[in-house]
Amino acid sequence: MSGAGLDDLHREWLKRPGYEAEYEKLAEGFGVASALIAARARVGLTQEQVAERLQTTQTVIARLESGRGKNSTRTLERFAEATGSRLRIVLERVLGG
Repeated sequence: MSGAGLDDLHREWLKRPGYEAEYEKLAEGFGVASALIAARARVGLTQEQVAERLQTTQTVIARLESGRGKNSTRTLERFAEATGSRLRIVLERVLGG
């Protein structure tokens, strides 16, 4: 499969049992991470500057923005406040649920 692009690989991997379910689990975390990064970028702040506003370290902000962890609602609210944003949580119906 040399020369295959990421989209091609993703389509191929979707055929594997269990891949789609695991991908969807990761997608939720990456969606939060993407929103955090976008909020910070929108106001032109570095990770260090957000960390200072939250009285924490740049490493903590990097971890928040990685999408790998489960962030508390309070932490997300504080991040939103530090970036001049508003936290909004939406619950979506899952197909088949």
